[in-house]
Amino acid sequence: MPVTRPLRERCREFLGIDGEIRYIFPAMAYGGGAAFIFVVTDDQIAVITTGSLSRSTPRTVWGSYPRGTRIGPVETGAGASFEFGGAVFEVDDEYVPVVNAADAEIFDRDSLPRDPLPDL
Repeated sequence: MPVTRPLRERCREFLGIDGEIRYIFPAMAYGGGAAFIFVVTDDQIAVITTGSLSRSTPRTVWGSYPRGTRIGPVETGAGASFEFGGAVFEVDDEYVPVVNAADAEIFDRDSLPRDPLPDL
């Protein structure tokens, strides 16, 4: 299920982003507990904590990284997980393609589908 528009807008406002959010996905600390939202823009990867009671309200910026930082690879053995910023995160299987696309956009552009309407 895609991240809702209200959550995208709350993250945009919380981070003070004027530009486009390229990718956004929720994650959990490995083993449960803290919830996070990864927000990928043209310039940065921001990791926002949401707290344990509301997973849709940004609380603090856990970390901010240059856009050239790799998020994955995602391990999919006993659940989808990845290491980022010195911590291990879990994501629902439906968000694995989002993580992979965010990385491919920077590190493997040739693997992305071509724009069907490049002149628009």
